[in-house]
Amino acid sequence: MDLKLDGKRALVTGASSGIGKETALTLAREGAAVVVAGRNRERTEATARLIGDAGGRAVVATGDLTSDEGANAIADIALEALGGIDILVNNAGGSDGDASRSWRDIPPADYVDSYQLNLIAAVRLVQRLAPGMVERGWGRVINISSAVGRQAMNALLHYGTAKIALENLTLNLSMDLAKHGVTANVIVPGMILTDVAEDFLVQLRDRFGWPDDAEEIMRRYTAEVAPQPVPRFGDPTEIAAAVAFLASPLSNYTTGATLRVDGGMTRCL
Repeated sequence: MDLKLDGKRALVTGASSGIGKETALTLAREGAAVVVAGRNRERTEATARLIGDAGGRAVVATGDLTSDEGANAIADIALEALGGIDILVNNAGGSDGDASRSWRDIPPADYVDSYQLNLIAAVRLVQRLAPGMVERGWGRVINISSAVGRQAMNALLHYGTAKIALENLTLNLSMDLAKHGVTANVIVPGMILTDVAEDFLVQLRDRFGWPDDAEEIMRRYTAEVAPQPVPRFGDPTEIAAAVAFLASPLSNYTTGATLRVDGGMTRCL
């Protein structure tokens, strides 16, 4: 299927690995020029090289999105290199991964840090780049949330609350931007087999005494610990495919949507 992305210009944050990396590669294969943004220059440049080696166009932008200065530096690089951004994918985010802490154990400072990375970083880039989309009469804002934000799990509260706030932001953006030809949507991944998730598999193996086999650990986890209909973790390419559709002109009638790509783990309408 032709997603009609030839000539489009995309910025993908957190593109040095995992979901962001696969998203950048997918958009480039579909014909978009891609600004590959990340904090680690070596890994970010590696993603850009993969795009270039495949015949695509990639621009490297490194910086810290948790500060105004860092976000503005990334936006400036993107605008100078490509003249504008048509597709903004706010993928940068994450948590410390320590799910053992309850609400009693997470200090307020950790909430502030999580909101800076998982919410305010997206706000900064939307405010810099969406006005150009409005002026041109076409654009895409795609924010990557997490199923953690939709679960009552008494863990990772600082991460989950920031992600659900990101979804609220996206819905409100969609109501204002649609009349200008700009859509805003959210993708909600479940457990995705990134580098962090691979480390988590090792923790599960050691904690439960499970066999040293990734597929078996995923099967047991999704059956016994966090039940879901699809008995495995997702692949980053599966999230990237969803991003590519929402980035495409084929999704012109889709805005304010929350697309769950989570193997069925989210138990709500």
